[in-house]
Amino acid sequence: MKIGVFSIRPDALADPAIVAKHAEDLGFASYWVPDHIIVPVTYSTPYPGNPGGGPDPDYLWQMPDPLIALTRAATATTTIEVGTGVLLVPERHPLHLAKEIASLDDYSNGRFHFGIGAGWNKEESEMLGGDFEHRWSQVKEAIAVMKACWTQDISEHHGHYYQVPPVRCFPKPVQQPNPPIYLGGIMFGDQWARRVFKRIVEWGDGWLPVIRKISQLVDGREQLLQLCDEAHRDPATIRITVFGAVDQWRERARLDALAAAGAEHVTLWLRGRTSAEMQSELDLLATELLQA
Repeated sequence: MKIGVFSIRPDALADPAIVAKHAEDLGFASYWVPDHIIVPVTYSTPYPGNPGGGPDPDYLWQMPDPLIALTRAATATTTIEVGTGVLLVPERHPLHLAKEIASLDDYSNGRFHFGIGAGWNKEESEMLGGDFEHRWSQVKEAIAVMKACWTQDISEHHGHYYQVPPVRCFPKPVQQPNPPIYLGGIMFGDQWARRVFKRIVEWGDGWLPVIRKISQLVDGREQLLQLCDEAHRDPATIRITVFGAVDQWRERARLDALAAAGAEHVTLWLRGRTSAEMQSELDLLATELLQA
């Protein structure tokens, strides 16, 4: 199983080029970063990553642009994979996003993983052009626009959200037909949202769940397999990457259990704030997890 790392604030203090290169040198498989373009000073929807009810973490509004951060990481490395965990698709025009992602995949020689989300912050989403109440319908259409740009010399699209006359969008991504598209997921009330699995089977390439216990992964994977069977899709074409929250999956036995449950890849949330802190943290994690 591949082991990657996630940097919540890939900025000047925690330079993506330095952190990703050090992770690559130690043998980590991937480097992931998050996304919020802006966060309103006041908003009505609760942050799902803060169940305690206190102030939301300040990292929410301190995130650099993920694709620029990953380009910096990719051009400083040669083998480590880079990914978004997750990029908020409704907040960007798909033509622009298709161009940026294809360019990143080209510069990285096919190392980009496209983790996507629809957003949880209503005010943020609507400020940036998202139809919050129907955001996953908008995401599906945006992905269709991007896939056409990535695979056709001349593409066009006529839908509910986007009207695109015949256009040329280059470069094309190295990974064909497209960089792998992962849909994130968090379990609420001990039940997975089945519609997430339906979307993955219909037009996605992977599942990027945050889980509290391994039985949740087993449950979700069984649902995915069932839907693949119903849709006559080969389940081997769907990747499963467990996205680690703070302090999760830092013991070898737990990683082995994830692999046994069907995870192909897992990411570890780096706690450090600076490049030096993250380098030291990576050294310890490599000794404990990669050399076991």
